[in-house]
Amino acid sequence: MSVVEMKVPSPGESITEVQIAKWIKKDGDYVEKDEELCEIDSDKATLTLNAEASGVIKILAKEGETIAVGSVVCSIDTEAKGEKPAAKTEEKVEAKVETKAESKPQSATKTKEEPVTVKKDQPVSEKTYAEGVPSVAAEKILREKGIAADKIEGTGKGGRITKADVLNPNIIDMSTRGGRNVRREKMTMLRKKVAERLVAVKQETAMLTTFNEVDMSAIMKIRKQYKDVFKEKHGVGLGFMSFFTKAVCEALLSFPAVNGQIDGTELVYHDYCDIGIAVSAPKGLMVPVIRNAESRSLAQIETAVNELATKARDGKITLEEMTGGTFTITNGGVFGSMLSTPIINPPQSAILGMHNIVERAVVVDGKIEVRPIMYVALSYDHRIIDGRESVGFLVKVKQMLENPTLMLFGGNDPNRTLLGL
Repeated sequence: MSVVEMKVPSPGESITEVQIAKWIKKDGDYVEKDEELCEIDSDKATLTLNAEASGVIKILAKEGETIAVGSVVCSIDTEAKGEKPAAKTEEKVEAKVETKAESKPQSATKTKEEPVTVKKDQPVSEKTYAEGVPSVAAEKILREKGIAADKIEGTGKGGRITKADVLNPNIIDMSTRGGRNVRREKMTMLRKKVAERLVAVKQETAMLTTFNEVDMSAIMKIRKQYKDVFKEKHGVGLGFMSFFTKAVCEALLSFPAVNGQIDGTELVYHDYCDIGIAVSAPKGLMVPVIRNAESRSLAQIETAVNELATKARDGKITLEEMTGGTFTITNGGVFGSMLSTPIINPPQSAILGMHNIVERAVVVDGKIEVRPIMYVALSYDHRIIDGRESVGFLVKVKQMLENPTLMLFGGNDPNRTLLGL
């Protein structure tokens, strides 16, 4: 008998133990080489364990069990004969029924039934991160009508509640729901690590937050004018995150302390911008990093954001893609947040918080006008960043977002640059 032992791979140098999050295969199943066997949670990322050979699997570690890196979690008997999974296609079965004469010596007759199409059971859709979450437009209408989101059945992708769902709601009868049940779940290693780090930030840093507001008229005008051409040329939508990332990179180069960090008794400054984008994933908060964002175009930033966010939500993100960031951007506006105080992502020294866009009455040239306004927040470590630098950084981000042309000139006035001033 030839048996292949499957051991837990090392997710990183500092990680010594992991947790079996979920078994994708069952004990005794036949698996093919490179097929996913289980999901493994570490305190930094979720990984998948793939089969090193084809054969019948024997599970040795239970779901939720914490085991050391290098331990054997299952074995694969390569010589065992297991039942291979049936192809996921429709099977046509033709049944031929013969009838024989019982009393009279008549010639046997055959009746041929029509081919019967046997369909496999439709897969039960699993709950996704988007299920029950309203879109921005839907959230606004829900607030105006005073309807709770949990009473609307979402028909969008992944169960998301769309604007059409709110305008023509399918109200869920709350009386049919269950009673006062309580459910307990063991915290994943990732969730525990996030909790520990967030508490440590509050205790070990001198965190302060400064706020400002941004008139989003210019960016919204650009998006409206060029979004279709942009998507046709680059194959990706033009969102707000690319503008914010580009503006942040220009501001970081002007205020290096915001892009720095404390290492013991030394201050470390970076001449590059590795921007982390906070993503709400099913298993907790993840922050994939866009490397050298300062040298990327808006299209390249949008592509990277989409790819990394999808990986994070699908649990395919790697440890290397989540480490080494110098600054983080988080967008609570996608959930309807108007104003918040984001928490620093250590060992970084600052984080920018985006929020929802709301039409507000503002004074422009002595006149009251309605403009789309977003509140932005910068949380920073006062040990390395002074008030002048934090406020100056946020003001520079505001200026470039309100006048995107400045991003082409390093945040400087185009006329002054042209005149060499």
